[in-house]
Amino acid sequence: MDTTLRDGEQTSGVSFARQEKLSIARLLLEDLKIPRIEIASARVSTGEYEMAKQLCEWAEKRGHIDKIEILGFLDKGASIEWIRSCGAKVMNLLCKGSEKHCTFQLQKTVQEHVEDIKQTIKKAKEVGLKINLYLEDWSNGIQHSPQYVFHLMDALKNEAVERFMLPDTLGILNPLQTLKFCRAMRRRYPDLRFDFHAHNDYDLATANTFAATLTGIQGVHCTVNGLGERAGNAPLTSVVAVLHDHVKATTGITENMVNKVSRIVESYSGIRVAANKPIIGESVFTQCAGVHADGDNKNNLYYNDLLPERFGRKREYALGKTSGRANIRKNLESLGIELDDESIKRVTQRVVELSDKKEMVTPEDLPYIISDVLKHETIAQHVKVINYTLNLSQGLKPVAIIAIEVNGKTYEGASTGDGQYDAFVKAIRKIYKEQLGRTFPSLTNYTVNIPPGGHTDALVQTVISWDYNGNILKTQGLDADQMEAAIQATIKMLNLIEDKELNIQNN
Repeated sequence: MDTTLRDGEQTSGVSFARQEKLSIARLLLEDLKIPRIEIASARVSTGEYEMAKQLCEWAEKRGHIDKIEILGFLDKGASIEWIRSCGAKVMNLLCKGSEKHCTFQLQKTVQEHVEDIKQTIKKAKEVGLKINLYLEDWSNGIQHSPQYVFHLMDALKNEAVERFMLPDTLGILNPLQTLKFCRAMRRRYPDLRFDFHAHNDYDLATANTFAATLTGIQGVHCTVNGLGERAGNAPLTSVVAVLHDHVKATTGITENMVNKVSRIVESYSGIRVAANKPIIGESVFTQCAGVHADGDNKNNLYYNDLLPERFGRKREYALGKTSGRANIRKNLESLGIELDDESIKRVTQRVVELSDKKEMVTPEDLPYIISDVLKHETIAQHVKVINYTLNLSQGLKPVAIIAIEVNGKTYEGASTGDGQYDAFVKAIRKIYKEQLGRTFPSLTNYTVNIPPGGHTDALVQTVISWDYNGNILKTQGLDADQMEAAIQATIKMLNLIEDKELNIQNN
């Protein structure tokens, strides 16, 4: 059972709009094929009632009404009427699964509590509702007051209850305890149907859910992205993968839709999915180390059963300091680009250089890097930038102070400009005209490109066209910093000119 719309909405700061709830319900029932969903708590608000009613009307038309469940309370039939008038058919009745809760919160004896439950079950049955029973705080109850739990169960085992639901309400159990206590319930009441409802306070919700299923528990509860009270509930994606791979269970859930649903719920909830969260995290199917990519090329040595395609995703190979040529090759394959070994080596070196300047080099950056390397890295380095300083102050023109080396000799210059790059170019122009007595080309076009999906740390490709004595030269620079990319393009242009001049002199 998925309880994203009920328990998941109890995540701090999460409140789904009515249309968002309807959208999530459709995704869960029709795209993922979840068998049951819990959509609301009775009597919460007028808005919740209108949402639940609208969702039940939709579910009735689509043949899903028996899959809709709503949390109800021991409130003299008020929850029953609320749920019935919504059009729902199943009430998940909340009762107390520990003696402490019964004694201190309800201030009743176990027998008084049993009578209240029996009366509510009777009323629900009279209006045609099916009943599941939540034993709230059961994990504390079974540890510290097992006689209370068994008294409650013995009194209710013959009632018209479809499922007895065992919550680890405060997320206190570990897998060994879960195994022990769920097994005790199953052995004592072999003819009853049980669900297990895990919370993630110790980051053990998935492990505890797995342990519960080993005892023969017939149902488990989860939420999309692990949303829920405090540290959340067992995450749907992890539970499904564990059930399919480790329990060898058949759930009917459509694995290849989980990533799509996760992303939509992420956007609706505003709660970001951690990049390393299993199955759905942004980076969990990304190999970073070059040795892993190399192993994948050699009989998939670094694959496991969690193939990304199962979950509507694909394997990626990160580009950075640790990636190596194997990762580059994998990315080139996906882009349909073929390079010789020497070119791959040079591209890899450039990726490593660039990864020192930005958080991540993306596959979208790769064509720009290849273009930069293959077009310009064979140019002889007659002109080099030794250092430069760019000053930008509010109310004053930018200033550039530079030192360059031309054919082994150092020249310095300074200038103001209408922008930092303009000041840089004017400083070089001064050196060429005043110190070298040379013509400096005129800039005819300046273009900045950012790879698709780029953020503020994206690589920037700057392409500049120059007119040098009637000849058009086009050079490009690539860097995480736009100014640095423009300076690279400028220095490449000066080296092309030096090559031309030296060729003329030699001939």
